[in-house]
Amino acid sequence: MGHTRRRAHRVARLVAIGAVVCGGLMVSQAAADGSPAHGSGGDPTRVLETRDTRDAELARSLVDKLGTSRTAGGWIGSDGQAVVAVTDAEAAAEVNRAGARAKQVRYSMRQLRSATETLREAPRVAGTAWAVDAMSNEVVVLGDSTVSADQWSRMKGVAGGIGGEVRMERTTGSFTTRTAGAEPIFTQGGRCSAGFNVTNGQAGFILTAGHCGPNGTAWFADTQGNTRVGTTVRSDFPGSDFSLVQYQNASLDQSSVLNVGNGQAVRITGAADPVVGQKVFRSGSTSGLRSGSVTALNATVNYPEGTVSGLIQTNVCAEPGDSGGPLFAQTVALGVTSGGTGDCTSGGVTFFQPVTKALTALGVSIPNAPASDGDAADTAPTTPANGSGAGAPADPGAAGGAGGAGGQVNPIIPGTQGDTSTLAGVVAYAQSLGPGLALIGAGLLGFLATLLIRPGRRGYSGYSTRWG
Repeated sequence: MGHTRRRAHRVARLVAIGAVVCGGLMVSQAAADGSPAHGSGGDPTRVLETRDTRDAELARSLVDKLGTSRTAGGWIGSDGQAVVAVTDAEAAAEVNRAGARAKQVRYSMRQLRSATETLREAPRVAGTAWAVDAMSNEVVVLGDSTVSADQWSRMKGVAGGIGGEVRMERTTGSFTTRTAGAEPIFTQGGRCSAGFNVTNGQAGFILTAGHCGPNGTAWFADTQGNTRVGTTVRSDFPGSDFSLVQYQNASLDQSSVLNVGNGQAVRITGAADPVVGQKVFRSGSTSGLRSGSVTALNATVNYPEGTVSGLIQTNVCAEPGDSGGPLFAQTVALGVTSGGTGDCTSGGVTFFQPVTKALTALGVSIPNAPASDGDAADTAPTTPANGSGAGAPADPGAAGGAGGAGGQVNPIIPGTQGDTSTLAGVVAYAQSLGPGLALIGAGLLGFLATLLIRPGRRGYSGYSTRWG
């Protein structure tokens, strides 16, 4: 009996310790759900930092200042510092003085763009794409699995005629738009994700992908078509890939807030062009919030429906139904989802229509945005009047989906999960931690009991009562 009691005592102690460990894991997970969102993207989980946005702006400004004949693009290095490719020593010195790092290269951006123009003038081959890779100082041509050997051979001939600045690569899967398959905005022919809310100063609109629907397309918040969201009043696809959906009535006009899942929201305060290497987030109604980085700019994709140029290329995954969803960094709008290859299980390549080009072409802007540049990322978040976001005109909680993400989205809007700046936020945060804390408390009490209540022992001649 003594042995049995002591074994039961040890088991009770192990159970108590296990409860403390499990409770700790639950608290850790709940804390993570309140601010960082987790999941897979095209890149490992990383935290977006304000410095990343500032260095991106520095790289952009230096490239603009020095011009396309003296630079070949800029990017964010692995150490987080802005890097600018230059073609001469004087430009390198200017870049270094500005606080960025210079890399001298052979081909200028003017030469690289000339190479892309030659590719564009060649006979179109669906399933191919190309973009300027600033880091390698090359134009990279991709061919997906639908491109035949003969077609690829002809593309190689075109590339060979251009010169050493073009590199050819095959890729798996196929380049497709990401239209059908999910909510939150529905039309008779497909489903897409809302992107950013924009305004012309008089009316409210949703900026989304152009391939989602032509002019006159009616959009609804439900599959039955009971709740009308709005109508497409301007669509540009192919060539570009953006469209403008005008809200049905003023009561549906939205603020510049994105709901990105897990109770989190981000206020968009401006728009900008990204740089290669910049860390970004994409939100979509199928796969939720995902993270990754920009891998190339000025990309051209030959979709089966037509050619789209001037796109942002990233390693952030996307799936059908994510089309039109927002690409952003910190609080800055960068693009809307166009298409790509792969999925969020195996990864892939995703292309985005730059927001800046769309805003200019459409004559609209981000609501209440103080500026359309990278400096907007430092603007403090505020609570929206209606608390709803661009992703869900009829259901503020739907935008961004319930999927995971790869990193932390800043800032958290006051009043949402993860905010502890108000009493309500503290209560909500404590409630999310409650189950884990309760399990930790029960485990500690159980462990304390095993220390205070010791099993009875019977003494035996010749043996210590402490053995076993």
